[in-house]
Amino acid sequence: IDVSLTRQQVQDSPDVDTRQPVSRQHEREYLSYYAYPEYWDGGGLWGTGSFPLLPFVVPTPAELAANIALREREVEVADPHLRSNVAVTGYEIRATDGSIGHVKDFVFDDESWAIRYLVVDTRNWWPGGKKVLVGTPWIDSIDWSTKAVEVGLTRERVKSSPAYDEAPTVTRDFEKRLHAAHNRQGYWD
Repeated sequence: IDVSLTRQQVQDSPDVDTRQPVSRQHEREYLSYYAYPEYWDGGGLWGTGSFPLLPFVVPTPAELAANIALREREVEVADPHLRSNVAVTGYEIRATDGSIGHVKDFVFDDESWAIRYLVVDTRNWWPGGKKVLVGTPWIDSIDWSTKAVEVGLTRERVKSSPAYDEAPTVTRDFEKRLHAAHNRQGYWD
């Protein structure tokens, strides 16, 4: 893998603890070190845009040090801890009228890197059930302590959702049928 970094920059980069949730401060430290923009600033999925963009110019060590010093002087804001998608796998899915299954997997958009859907396995709620997709905008909340995802859908609506066959790609036609089944507008509109 070719990278635009020196060996010393990689050696001096902040340590990563892969066993812990990533905090906004930890992300900020990494982004500052490499002089990358904060993706949460702005209206797009990746800050000011819909796709992750990295700087074209590699910062010098002096610029890296200046960025770190600037960040250290800033007042810290809220710290929404991020979780690995692996940690959320198995969480119970709760519809507005009761449990409907559990998180089996995730569907990512390969262009924007967004998590578009949760793959929900309904077989533990509904005998002979199926796997269905639930759009991430339809999530009302995630309760980390009870390991549950609350969604703004009824059990019946999920049951009538088109089955997801784990195809390598989710087609726009399938997405349109899925969004229509839940009476939701598509993210592509």
